[in-house]
Amino acid sequence: MASTKMIPEDEATDKVKEIYDDIRQTLGIDFVPNMYKAMAPKPGYLEANWNKVKAVMKGPGKLDQLTREIIAVSVSAVMGCEY
Repeated sequence: MASTKMIPEDEATDKVKEIYDDIRQTLGIDFVPNMYKAMAPKPGYLEANWNKVKAVMKGPGKLDQLTREIIAVSVSAVMGCEY
């Protein structure tokens, strides 16, 4: 089974630490979700994905944030996402 080393918050440095801080602040939570920790070994990939999430979930649009989050959770459930 393949595995990915996640970068824990207390081991994050430089760009990864900066992005982790932005994730916590933007989402209003006190932790970094594991999916971002799994992307962190490739900081460019983490940054690109986080910027995409911010644009879709936090950017301007006709839907409020709660509606966007409900849609995201619903799609995950329909697709059988176990995460």
